[in-house]
Amino acid sequence: MMAPSGDGFSFTLCADDYALSPAVNRGILEALAAERLNATSVMTNMAGWRLAARDLMPFHPRIEVGLHLNLTLGKPLGPMPGFAPGEEFPPIGRLIRSAYGKALPEAEIRSEIARQIDAFTEAFGRIPDYVDGHQHVQVLPGIRLWLIQCLEKKGGEGSAPKGTAPKPWLRNSGDLLPRIFARDGERSKALMVTAMAQGFARLAGRHGFLCNDGFAGFSAFDPEADYAHAFTHFLSAPGKRHLVMCHPGYCDEELTRLDPVTLTREKELAFLLSEDFAHLLALRKARMTRLAPLVE
Repeated sequence: MMAPSGDGFSFTLCADDYALSPAVNRGILEALAAERLNATSVMTNMAGWRLAARDLMPFHPRIEVGLHLNLTLGKPLGPMPGFAPGEEFPPIGRLIRSAYGKALPEAEIRSEIARQIDAFTEAFGRIPDYVDGHQHVQVLPGIRLWLIQCLEKKGGEGSAPKGTAPKPWLRNSGDLLPRIFARDGERSKALMVTAMAQGFARLAGRHGFLCNDGFAGFSAFDPEADYAHAFTHFLSAPGKRHLVMCHPGYCDEELTRLDPVTLTREKELAFLLSEDFAHLLALRKARMTRLAPLVE
């Protein structure tokens, strides 16, 4: 394991999947209140989104709130007869095959991206602080460009009051190979997603969007695994703008109906709320910070 040297390092800890279910929301809010997170990504296509958004407002701008672009779980916000003919998003495997086969219905996906951004803006009165994607869909070919172009258009439409919000940053779900191999754990997932994300940061940069530099948090979602041990590796070989994703929460019937990742969310939450987490950060000289600075 690589250990940071000197004065340590900063990183952003982001909880994915806010608005997935009431119990997931409750767990993330508990971690936010304990100042154990500094970002959360929201799923604006979920039925409980508008009510859940109100509970996040007191935490902003101390934390960053981003859009968790979702094209693989639940229902779209508008008609997508080609992409989601049964009003249910396709599984990630089918989406990946369609993306690399250049078989995605561009107009439908562009419209859904816009709808999910609009649902965020309608709830918060501003554009997201950043955008990432459920199952990393934001980095897929085609989708990455349509997302960037939609954000450029939304910025031009004045989605946020002038001078009050920076341009959203974008999650690069890939990382450099030496960093991935310096970490133990789910290297196969990290390598697969890094391959999917090839060229994403360059494209974002050409359009003037900042990305994280360094990404970790891949999990087997095994209830028997030692999440505390895994987290030590998420802090290894950090990048200059290191981002760690996590999936804390509690379980309820809604979560069980929608998503296979259940019990591990409670284990992640328990670790984040524990003294072991605080001790680990102190030991590694790791400071939790926003990825993008506040705008005065």
